[in-house]
Amino acid sequence: MTLNLPPLSAIRAFEAASRHLSFTKAGDELGLTQAAVSYQIKLLEEKLGFAVFERKTRKIDLTQKGALLAEGVVEAFSRLRQTFQDVQDADASELVVSSNTTFAVNWLASRMFSFQMQNPDIAVRLVSYGPWEKPKFDQADVTISACYPPPKGNLFIPLIAAEFTPLVAPQLAQGIGGINTPADLLKLPIIDPDDPWWRTWFSAAGLPDADLTKWPTSRMGSQALEANRAIAGQGVAILTPYFCRQALQQGQLIQPFDLVCAEEDESWALSYPPRNKNSRKVRLFQDWVVSELGRDGLHCPEAVLIGSDD
Repeated sequence: MTLNLPPLSAIRAFEAASRHLSFTKAGDELGLTQAAVSYQIKLLEEKLGFAVFERKTRKIDLTQKGALLAEGVVEAFSRLRQTFQDVQDADASELVVSSNTTFAVNWLASRMFSFQMQNPDIAVRLVSYGPWEKPKFDQADVTISACYPPPKGNLFIPLIAAEFTPLVAPQLAQGIGGINTPADLLKLPIIDPDDPWWRTWFSAAGLPDADLTKWPTSRMGSQALEANRAIAGQGVAILTPYFCRQALQQGQLIQPFDLVCAEEDESWALSYPPRNKNSRKVRLFQDWVVSELGRDGLHCPEAVLIGSDD
């Protein structure tokens, strides 16, 4: 037969009082008055059917049964406290970052060592999600996303604007005698011709009716993959120049035209639920990301709260 436990509040008061042998000190620890502790002990004794303390002038002592009970209860609470502490320590030392493939490969992967050197007590677990997956904002401490807005109630910082322009390997451009006009791009294989950015860019370049239908339909869904194909000379890709800075600087890619378009109100963004607002590890990571972008000449606004759910 299962024994019904006394009220937890009474057990908690007994555990503290048995350690201090003082209702007053137990009350100080628990944020209760001496009378409240005494009342909880009385409830416990009524539930058990025997006294756990012997009241003396200006002091209390455990009865024989009270001492036996205290030995197990104090040990149980000590193990309980340690369990909570262990879990809290593990949570405080591991930062889970969910990121889309483009940001994870083209930005985080090459810089994460810097964050870990600055914060050796924090272990980062980077979870990238695929091109056609929606970010799971509730399964990470911090989420970096594009295209998908964070849920209402999350804190949100726009990081990198969704800007785009054609980029191509120089040897591929030289193979057609160079790229001098936007129409020259149509002489080359188009990577991901169904990407809507192509239509937007060609329209801005004065070619709203550019024919992209002769190229095989494909969607890589990730700039990291598209950039690798472009560097390999497989075609011209529509990419965000910021993410390809190294390839541009090293001459693996060239940007034939100054025209850069942007998706209005769309960007790569860092977000996290309000419960993480005061988290040390989240704050350190956020500050580090903003600082790194600042070194690249990008300035991020303060975090804002997305409108709360009705």
